[in-house]
Amino acid sequence: MSIHPTAIVDKDAAIARDVSIGAYSIIGPDVVIESNCIIEPHVVVKGPTTIGANTHIYQFSSIGEATPDLKYKGEKTTLVIGKNNVIREGVTIHRGTIQDRSETTIGNDNLIMAYAHIGHDSVIGDHCILVNNTALAGHVHIGDWAILGGYTLVHQYCRIGAHAFTGMGSAIGKDVPAYIMVTGAPAEAKTINSEGLSRRGFSKDAIRVLQKAFKIVYRKKLILAEAIEELEQLAIDCKEVQLFIDSIHCATRGIVR
Repeated sequence: MSIHPTAIVDKDAAIARDVSIGAYSIIGPDVVIESNCIIEPHVVVKGPTTIGANTHIYQFSSIGEATPDLKYKGEKTTLVIGKNNVIREGVTIHRGTIQDRSETTIGNDNLIMAYAHIGHDSVIGDHCILVNNTALAGHVHIGDWAILGGYTLVHQYCRIGAHAFTGMGSAIGKDVPAYIMVTGAPAEAKTINSEGLSRRGFSKDAIRVLQKAFKIVYRKKLILAEAIEELEQLAIDCKEVQLFIDSIHCATRGIVR
């Protein structure tokens, strides 16, 4: 274990033997830091928080602080961060509230870039990228492989589906279905995230069908129930469409259209 002499580590923190903690960082009680993590200088981690193995947290980040939500009255809530995450400079991540999940959850293999904020009770999947200054209000859900462009703002309770992409400066006030690219303030749907899907190994045929699915929802001027009926027919021969359908069914704030 490499702990700088100026770092403060609470006696009730559980730190793996091969963790590195930099100068002036503060690790509070009820914090668990698993194997091979790097905590750079001037990081504050408050508990209850668990940080999964091989996670690298850069300087001036505040991890596991209590939410400023006025409903929060000091109840014991948690933050759980998975494995292989990179959390860059100045990131802020708050714990949950008992009014929702009592937990903020971040999956594995994510890149959270400088000055991003993740609000209370949010759920981040795996392989996501939050570009600089992205801000998630409380109760936000982000699906696997989603990429949020710089300065993206996400309203509370919104869901952003797997493989979705938001352009720089997007303001998200409704749910974004899986695979969709959005941009603008307020955000509008533009097309399928074809380039991202291609990079992740989706076949050309699957991408072609997903583009057709996009047109059914966003170009045919159908009511949503009618569009879903047509999508279900596409899903018979293209399993990737089902994720698109499921993400629409999960929407609680209406979808970006």
